[in-house]
Amino acid sequence: MFKPLPVAIGLRYLRAKRRNGFISFISLASILGIAIGVTALITTLAVMSGFQREIRDRLLQMSAHATVSAVGGAMEDWRHAVDEALRDERVAGAAPYVERPSMISGNTSEPQPAFLQGIVPEEERHVSVIADKMVQGSLDDLQPGSFNIILGRELALWLGVSVGDKVIVTTDFQTTPMGGVPQLKRYTVSGLFEAGHQQFDKGLAVVNMRDAQRVLRIGDGVTGVRLRLHDMNQAWEVARDLAVRLQGPYRVSDWSSENANMFRALRLEKTMIAILLSLIIAMGAFNLVSSQVMLVTDKQADIAILRTLGLTPRGVLQVFMVQGTLIGVIGTVLGVLGGVLLTFNLEYILRAIEGAFDVVLIPPDVYYITGLPTELNPDDVTIIGLVALAMAFVATIYPAWRAARTAPAEALRYE
Repeated sequence: MFKPLPVAIGLRYLRAKRRNGFISFISLASILGIAIGVTALITTLAVMSGFQREIRDRLLQMSAHATVSAVGGAMEDWRHAVDEALRDERVAGAAPYVERPSMISGNTSEPQPAFLQGIVPEEERHVSVIADKMVQGSLDDLQPGSFNIILGRELALWLGVSVGDKVIVTTDFQTTPMGGVPQLKRYTVSGLFEAGHQQFDKGLAVVNMRDAQRVLRIGDGVTGVRLRLHDMNQAWEVARDLAVRLQGPYRVSDWSSENANMFRALRLEKTMIAILLSLIIAMGAFNLVSSQVMLVTDKQADIAILRTLGLTPRGVLQVFMVQGTLIGVIGTVLGVLGGVLLTFNLEYILRAIEGAFDVVLIPPDVYYITGLPTELNPDDVTIIGLVALAMAFVATIYPAWRAARTAPAEALRYE
């Protein structure tokens, strides 16, 4: 009663039982197509966001949020840098480190490349969780002068060594009258860690910072200072502010810049999959065009009668715009609800499939995870819903425009 006439007629067309059941079937197919496309897109993006979060968290567990390092040499005033960093309320922890690329030789014939990292065990706990990732040994075994070394578990497998074995670490070349001579040092494997990320499990070896300084002959200097923050999104600003306060030629980097290529690739992959899955929604929209065109053809007599009763072409346009848009709204709402429910229950569905068919869909030894990570981003859901509604709205324009151009006399000639 209180609705505008085009809206009332459009709603009546949507609720009324049509004479042509095929038109109703196509309309239902349009709703289901849009709903399935929205559901698939929401669920897929949630899974991809979950994997990105898992990769980022595993990466940041072992590395700092930001680093301030020396340029062209060692950082000598690192104690002042650590104290200055801890004065910043945004900083949760700070620790010095020494790092050099190296080659490590074990019981196998081929040496393996890895980063040799010198740390202070007591301070390292403030910036990484390597102590919690130990599978053999302890971080406290890295005492000054012990020349113990802790390896990633995968690196140890490639070297063919275990706890108690010896490895030879080759670092920088030392200039002598006889030419460049590599610096070699024998270490004892005192522990193994497993971070769940190949960058660390295969490419990182940890020693005491004092031992690294002696081998590299850098005195009391370090490579730089690593920072862990309360909010990792402020990493660049905090590191830059610290470098400014230290008043020296320092290099500043954060977790996003150090892994820019990887995160850029993940974002590109997510974007391309979103575009491809949007084609499912587009298919539902094309079905909507077909159903609306057939509806307009089926309602020629009704349109002519409405025109003779005084309904303007604009009113006819609004009738079919309302009717088609409502189909898109219903499909989008069903898709959003289905996507949210499927995302929240995806883990249980995965377990049910694995139990029913006796298969392992996500092997822990391949993906380093024991479940299917998901992260439902409200912004993604909103964008998907708006895109679906926009496609449905655009799909109704041509059929509604065609209905508005119907000539009453021509439509009623054969009635």
